[in-house]
Amino acid sequence: MAILNAVVDISHHNGTKIDFAKAKADGIIGVIHKASQGQSGRDPMYQANRAKATAAGLLWGAYHFATGSDGIKQAVNFLDRVGATEHTLLVLDFEPNLTGPSMSLGEARAFVTHVHDVTGRWPGFYSGHYIKQLLGTKKDPILANCWFWLAQYGPTPVVPPAWPTWTMWQYTDGAIGPEPHSVKGIGLCDRDKFNGSEVQLRKLWGV
Repeated sequence: MAILNAVVDISHHNGTKIDFAKAKADGIIGVIHKASQGQSGRDPMYQANRAKATAAGLLWGAYHFATGSDGIKQAVNFLDRVGATEHTLLVLDFEPNLTGPSMSLGEARAFVTHVHDVTGRWPGFYSGHYIKQLLGTKKDPILANCWFWLAQYGPTPVVPPAWPTWTMWQYTDGAIGPEPHSVKGIGLCDRDKFNGSEVQLRKLWGV
């Protein structure tokens, strides 16, 4: 199967001077941007970067950084920030929250179920050691509806048993992990591989 190294995930931490046209020329097809955090947090660069990325002809996605609080209220904040969801890839970022409580499995189930109920689509589920720690060898019948985005900065992807394989793999944070670490027009950043062809990538996006 083909594997595409053609997706980046970014946030306001990547600065205000991203050149999405250069990123596209460097082989990037899709951008997944932080939209929200917790019940009320919003990424200040989301709307501006969305306009610039789509104008450059890039696929657009949005992720929510999970915190330890009501999952439905977090999903409402996320969808409100995203706005129009057509052709926007939706993702829950499920990892330890270093500044407060971390989202529980129950809160994650509530989040993804609400997104599905509102949009008719299950969001992607981004996680690494945190979900492996919580689930162990168990499968989760609700979270398993989501396509899996693995966070692991090593040479070989290791997928938790709840999913048959990875759909995306964040293999570097721009410093740790295999090369390449940077993208023209962005610089050092989170880079992601897609487990399939460009046609399949666009299908995942709903394009």
